[in-house]
Amino acid sequence: MGKNIIDAPVAAIKIIATGIALPEDCVTSAALDIRLGKPEGYVEKRSGIAWRYHATDEASQAELAAKALHCALERGAIAASSIDLLICASAIAVQALPCSAIHILKAAGLPSGVAGFDINSSCVSFISALEVAAGLLNTGAYKRIAIVSADLASRGIDWRHEEASFIFGDGAACAIVERGDGRSGILASLVEMYPAGSELCEVRAGGTRRNPRAGMDESDFLFHMQGKPLFRYAASLMEGYLSRLLQKSGLTLQDIATVVPHQASHLSLEHMRKRLHVPGSSLIDIYRYYGNQVAASIPTALHEAVITQRFNAGKPVMLIGTAAGLTLAGMVLLP
Repeated sequence: MGKNIIDAPVAAIKIIATGIALPEDCVTSAALDIRLGKPEGYVEKRSGIAWRYHATDEASQAELAAKALHCALERGAIAASSIDLLICASAIAVQALPCSAIHILKAAGLPSGVAGFDINSSCVSFISALEVAAGLLNTGAYKRIAIVSADLASRGIDWRHEEASFIFGDGAACAIVERGDGRSGILASLVEMYPAGSELCEVRAGGTRRNPRAGMDESDFLFHMQGKPLFRYAASLMEGYLSRLLQKSGLTLQDIATVVPHQASHLSLEHMRKRLHVPGSSLIDIYRYYGNQVAASIPTALHEAVITQRFNAGKPVMLIGTAAGLTLAGMVLLP
C-alpha cells in the first residue's frame, strides 16, 4: 500500500448514516419502448437500463429529499434535533429563491433555526458538499451535518432527444456526517473544471441568462446534452485526472477497496472498467436499476456500498464523477 493510511486523513469526517428515497413510479425500459414507439428491447439495449424511477409531475423534490433524510436518521438511530446544519447538494434547485435547503428543512419537519445552504456543482455536488462539511466540522462550527441530494431529472427530459431521454431517473439520497475520532476522513480531494465543455450539457433557463426579460423559449427549461462529444471529452481527461487524484492521496488504484462513481451512463462505467482498469469487484454499479440520477447518483451509490458491506473502516473508498461544466471531481476517504 502506498503509505500508512491509518493516520493519513487530511480532514477528519465520518459518515455515520446514509439513506435513500425513490418515487413510487418504476419505469421499465420495456414501457418506454411502447411509449416511444420503439421495437421491443430497443431502450434497454441503447441505455443499459432495466428500469428507473420517475416522479409524477405534481411530486415535490423537497419531500423526496426529506424522505431520504428521515431514512438516514432512522437507519442510524439519530435524533433529528441533533442535526445542526443541512446542506442541499442538488443539481437543480426547487426554485430560484429561496435556497432548496429551506424547502427540505420544512418538508422534513426539522426544528426552526437549523442552519442550511445549497451547494451546486451539478452531478458531483455531493463530493463538493462532503469537502465543505469536513472543513466546517474541523473548525468546530458544527457537530453533525446532513447532506441531501435530490433531483427530479424526469422534469427536464426532452422526449424528442433520444440520446438523453433514455438514461435519467429520479431519486434522493442523504449522508449524515460528523467529525468522528480523527481516524476516518478525507485522504485527498480534487476538483477540476474545463470550460471548453460548458455547452455540452446544460439547462439554459432558471437563472439570469434565459428568462422572460432576457428572452427564452420553453426548450430552455429542458436538458440539452451533446452526448458523443461530451463522452469523448470526459474520457480524454479522465485517465490523467485519476492519476492526479491517486497521486494526491498517496495510494494506487489497487489500494482502493471500493470505487463509487457517478452513474452517468453505461458507456462511462464500461470506460472505468476497461480503460481505467477499475476492477469490477470494487466498482459500485447500480446504473441498470436507477439510471443517471444526476446529483443523487453518487450518494445513492454510496448508500449501496454501505448496505452491501463495501464501506468499511480502514479500507479506502473513492468517490468520482464527471459533471456539466465540464467538471471532474473525486475524493479518496477512509470510512
